[in-house]
Amino acid sequence: MFLKNSRYQGLSTVSFKDRGGREVVAVKLRRLPSTEGDLHIVKGSDQLDIMSEGRYRDSTRYWHIADANSELEAAELTRRMGRQIKIPKR
Repeated sequence: MFLKNSRYQGLSTVSFKDRGGREVVAVKLRRLPSTEGDLHIVKGSDQLDIMSEGRYRDSTRYWHIADANSELEAAELTRRMGRQIKIPKR
């Protein structure tokens, strides 16, 4: 259902019927682990995929940065210049 490097790969799912009687499948909420990392001050040109490529050599792992900062909408992390974010080492 999800790509091998997705943050949702391997998570349990739940299913229910919506008001129209259609079955809907969703992933269960997951607990985010406490993560060690380096602090980074956001600059105007920062992009999570490029930061991820530099740190992990994989631009699709940007979600590790979002998780380390408890951000559901990853793009919010770089929207405001001067914001401090954590970039995990893993």
